Amino acid sequence: MELASRQDPYLQVVVHTAMCCRAVTLLLQAVFDLLIPDHAADAFSPPRLPEPGTYDLLLERLLGGLAHWDAEHFLFIAERGYLYEHNCAFFPLYPLSLRAVADGALWPLRQLLRLRSRLLLSAVLLNSLFSVLAAAALYKLGCAVLRCRRTAFLAALLFCISPANVFMAAAYSESMFAFLAFSAMWQLEKGQSWLSTLLFSLATGVRANGLVNAGFFLYSRSKSFALQLQVGSGSVRKLSLLQRQLLSVASSMLLTCAGICLPFALFQYYAYLRFCGPGLELAVPEPLQQLALDKGYRLVSPNGVKPPWCSQRFPVVYSYIQDVYWNVGFLRYFELRQVPNFLLALPVALLGSWATWTFVVANPRHCLTLGLERRKKKQDGKPRAGFCCPAVFVYVVHATALLALGFFCMHVQVLTRFLGSSSPMLYWFSAHLLQGHEAWLWKEGADGQSAGRVRERQSDATTTTQWPVGQYHASFHEPVKHSARSRCVFWVKEVLMVQICL
Repeated sequence: MELASRQDPYLQVVVHTAMCCRAVTLLLQAVFDLLIPDHAADAFSPPRLPEPGTYDLLLERLLGGLAHWDAEHFLFIAERGYLYEHNCAFFPLYPLSLRAVADGALWPLRQLLRLRSRLLLSAVLLNSLFSVLAAAALYKLGCAVLRCRRTAFLAALLFCISPANVFMAAAYSESMFAFLAFSAMWQLEKGQSWLSTLLFSLATGVRANGLVNAGFFLYSRSKSFALQLQVGSGSVRKLSLLQRQLLSVASSMLLTCAGICLPFALFQYYAYLRFCGPGLELAVPEPLQQLALDKGYRLVSPNGVKPPWCSQRFPVVYSYIQDVYWNVGFLRYFELRQVPNFLLALPVALLGSWATWTFVVANPRHCLTLGLERRKKKQDGKPRAGFCCPAVFVYVVHATALLALGFFCMHVQVLTRFLGSSSPMLYWFSAHLLQGHEAWLWKEGADGQSAGRVRERQSDATTTTQWPVGQYHASFHEPVKHSARSRCVFWVKEVLMVQICL
């Protein structure tokens, strides 16, 4: 995928900013991990086997802050597979990628570092790469959907410095999922249906909420079919032709949704075979067996008692684990002692609700008709650009569904990283607010001049860069040609100002 282009300096700045933010995040976590002791939480923390060496301890000292909570599960799965039942809540594509890098690119370090240390280093390298690619994909997606390069640019910058950024650096699957999801959305906007299906399918192999992305295909096919029916509505359409079109659309929907859901189904089947069916006796080290006894974890035991979910009509281990191990369910988290966690998730919940309300107010008819009504001739002028353009509708519905799911049915404190790695809407709306309320984003040109002065300079072909001026939103002004130093000063100022606005 062409995520980088020498013809687009905005994309270059997005990539450079993402790389700098990743480096700063890693540096800050190393510093604070040295200064502040770890919180003693009752979370999954398996013993280190074999005992770490000198270089392992050094790496753990520098990057150990990235290997807690869910990261412990991913690193453990990459090292030993799905040994405990509750490990099956974490999907396999990300730990498989960690193991591939640890056994491949980092194989020369096997004499210095144990496998787990190489897995942790693999997580840092992969997540750094995926987060940069995700920022670039988000920028490209924004250009395609919003038709406003400045808004897309600001949204990509906000992605780089968002509160979810720390989870993009830790050994979590969010950065990989964000890259796959944003890239799939971008390819779908370009009309690359099969490539988009492949990327969405891979995203489902990373996180379970990738299943929701099937809605993009369902809406895209439904919209195309509805608009086709409205062409030539005055003529009598043949029933046989209509039936063929309906059959073609239905089969396309079925195939694409099956492709997206396939990784989820295959993983559930793998878990069933591993924990419910006859299998080979595994040699589990004594410390790991003791951990299972102390914490109540269920080990793979071919000859032991089968888990309760094995006898269900639809033996889905994922829903069972969420129910039994983490008490995830509708309104189960609504307890008085969880008020601090709700306060933690309140900013992103309010921002998401505000974004949905803003779009609905700006496009009431489009929302009522679900965007399935063809524009009338008198409305066929230049389509609106920016966050409130009609093309954003399906992304608003997607983000609203995830917001409702996370707020009412999940541990609400994960809402920030849950939405931040799954939906571009929050970044688009935040960029929309910045453009609407921060005058410096549109009154100044690249070198601090007024917008009028920039337009005057753009009219001179000898002093301007060839940009398609006027093709995008009216508040977008491309940078004029100037020295490398002034360009750097301008972009540093923009990035710092965006951080201050946050």
